[in-house]
Amino acid sequence: MDATTSGATPSIPFHTIVDQPLSLVSPLQQTFHRLQRHCFGDSTPGEFPLAANPSIVLHVLTACDLDPQDLANLEAACTFFRKPANFAPDFELSISELAALDMCEKRAIFKHMTMEEKEYLKELCGGSWKLVLRYLLAGEACCRREKSQAIAGPGHSIAVTSSGAVYSFGSNSSGQLGHGTLEEEWRPRLIRSLQGIRIIQAAAGAGRTMLISDAGQVYAFGKDSFGEAEYGVQGSKVVTTPQMVESLKGIYVVQAAIGNFFTAVLSREGRVYTFSWGNETKLGHQTEPNDREPHLLLGPLENIPVVQIAAGYCYLLALACQPSGMSVYTVGCGLGGKLGHGTRTDERYPRLIEQFRTLNLQPVVVAAGAWHAAVVGRDGRVCTWGWGRYGCLGHGNEECESVPKVVEALSNVKAVHVATGDYTTFVVADTGDVYSFGCGESSSLGHSTGVDGQANRHINVLSPELVTSLKKINERVVQISLTNSIYWNAHTFALTDSGKLYAFGAADKGQLGIELVGQENERGTPEHVDIDLS
Repeated sequence: MDATTSGATPSIPFHTIVDQPLSLVSPLQQTFHRLQRHCFGDSTPGEFPLAANPSIVLHVLTACDLDPQDLANLEAACTFFRKPANFAPDFELSISELAALDMCEKRAIFKHMTMEEKEYLKELCGGSWKLVLRYLLAGEACCRREKSQAIAGPGHSIAVTSSGAVYSFGSNSSGQLGHGTLEEEWRPRLIRSLQGIRIIQAAAGAGRTMLISDAGQVYAFGKDSFGEAEYGVQGSKVVTTPQMVESLKGIYVVQAAIGNFFTAVLSREGRVYTFSWGNETKLGHQTEPNDREPHLLLGPLENIPVVQIAAGYCYLLALACQPSGMSVYTVGCGLGGKLGHGTRTDERYPRLIEQFRTLNLQPVVVAAGAWHAAVVGRDGRVCTWGWGRYGCLGHGNEECESVPKVVEALSNVKAVHVATGDYTTFVVADTGDVYSFGCGESSSLGHSTGVDGQANRHINVLSPELVTSLKKINERVVQISLTNSIYWNAHTFALTDSGKLYAFGAADKGQLGIELVGQENERGTPEHVDIDLS
């Protein structure tokens, strides 16, 4: 049984410490008596047993923000942490379970839930508050919920500050910047109509934007459609200011992902809903292309909580959280092997990628490019699969891979984040170093060299290379976002832990948020964007 599951204590090996016989102890040592300390106390004066004031212990555990596995280890090591703590709201819960519950309550998407909703989530996660905490932390880690983030959309960009304010800039032909106009903006501009609403997550597609508030509400603007292709005929109406999506009012949403022909949203309970692309029962339902009603993604994921979704060209990835560990499911178009099942056939219902079990890899972050996908494992390994054109899989060639394959060139790197675009891939290491590979068009890989930063700016890269231009900024990079579109020239954002944003790549629509000089339409090296996201 997983160590994070409540109930029976898992078997954990311990090293027994054997007391030395007195004959082996020096006379000086024999003058001191070893004090035996017990969690529940004894008669020795001056002792402070844990049980004397368990509320202090609970406060310490909660304040330290311990990992769910650490809490499980405490339960396994000491009966004090397993016994009922006799505290509200549940007197039968152990100290470690109460600490996990308290830490869950700190999360915006959890504290607004009713007790019935919380209990339902607990059962869905495996019957333990520690597992609920693991689920919530996993979602925050891979989606940067409740933290600053930058989104490099097709032709336009969205930046969300840690306080929940939203800036937008770039192409605005459909009102996708949300300022009430159709005028392009090269300078980051605050969306003032969102004043008083805290945004925790954003998604950008061709001509449209979606924002998620900390109350689970969804705001959309730009093309009035959730399912058209990037250059489709439907959705001719445009919305130039953020409007709440009425059909999602009954669903508390924590993430949105925009793909071609469809849009997907993730609820706080880990359920996936999709809009449109229901022709020929793709995504498990039959609807019209311009359908504006969300449909629950049927199949294996109906009762398995999902922590992250990622949408590519006609397919969807879902990172699922189960008591036994993390897993990845895919659904949609299998062209190029991008679903990861060893075939190129389509899947109408989510299907588990079995290869990660073979690789003994626990996925923690997923990324869906237009034609290829990537995963970061808990141990820092990176896997890629799908269409390998321009070397975007990082295996030193342009071959397709229909099942996840470890990027051996990154064997000495512990990755914590991955981002994919149209035949491009970026990997962020735990050191803050960034590696990129794939298509060099639009200078979006960041490998420009030379005094003027012009040399090699459009060269394709078949194996991971350190992005030295980002290393020179002397900032620790925590997130990369790049354009995931087959129709738009790509641009790239690098966000640092201090809240600074750097941009490079295509800039023809002002999507970099920097002022261009003369006939410039791209930047080959990272340039600071004048906006504070901290």
